[in-house]
Amino acid sequence: MKSPFPGMDPYLERHWGDVHHRLIQYACDILQPELPDDLRARVEERVFLETEPELKRPMVPDIHVAQVRPTPSAPALASETGGVAVAEPLIFEVHTEPVTEGYLEIRERDGGKVVTILEFLSPANKSGGVGEQKYLEKQQEVLQSDASLVEIDLVRTGHRVLALTHYDVLQQHRHDYLACISPGWRHSRRELYVMPLRQKLPILPIPLRQHERRVTLDLQALIEQVYAAGRYDDLDYRVALEPPLPPEESAWAAQLFQKAG
Repeated sequence: MKSPFPGMDPYLERHWGDVHHRLIQYACDILQPELPDDLRARVEERVFLETEPELKRPMVPDIHVAQVRPTPSAPALASETGGVAVAEPLIFEVHTEPVTEGYLEIRERDGGKVVTILEFLSPANKSGGVGEQKYLEKQQEVLQSDASLVEIDLVRTGHRVLALTHYDVLQQHRHDYLACISPGWRHSRRELYVMPLRQKLPILPIPLRQHERRVTLDLQALIEQVYAAGRYDDLDYRVALEPPLPPEESAWAAQLFQKAG
């Protein structure tokens, strides 16, 4: 069974941990045979800890809280010392697990020069905190080098962190999926690809070195591979999206579901 959506399926965002890993690995497998003989695509990782208690990222359950002392039936005053009642605390152990994010590097053989960095953005990159900070640091590092940067934003959660400000994107495209390419030999240039929900995802031209032919990444074929290999035919399309679709898009999606049965 295929997704009822013609392009990106917004319901995949509910399983972004798995989807993100698949996107990176499958993109690597697609690009690898298309590269020149002296280039290699490699999956790399960055690891960080989210510690801000105010962050709410339900798609990435990286913080677990375990209560190790039972809750008293009433707010008891545990003991009395010299006639003064001392409050008894509830004791918790908070376990923070590291978040691991993958990205794709195209570099020269034998660990040589990095030519292109390809990022599929995740909710952690767009929701503030350490995840966003680490991403922006990596973004600036690449933009200050002579490597190309390819950013693909297929998540609706959070705010834009592409190498192109929110205000540079036309108002009518701010709710669309976006991809931004910054060629390594001309980092003042931004190539923006707009990917509306109602359309198929495009084929992106991935830059290598300045005078080389670009290789192509078919995003629609990629997301269809993720959907099929991940067996996402069991997605529950009755569950409300967060954030919700705009009213017109929501009505359109309802027609899709009805047509798909």
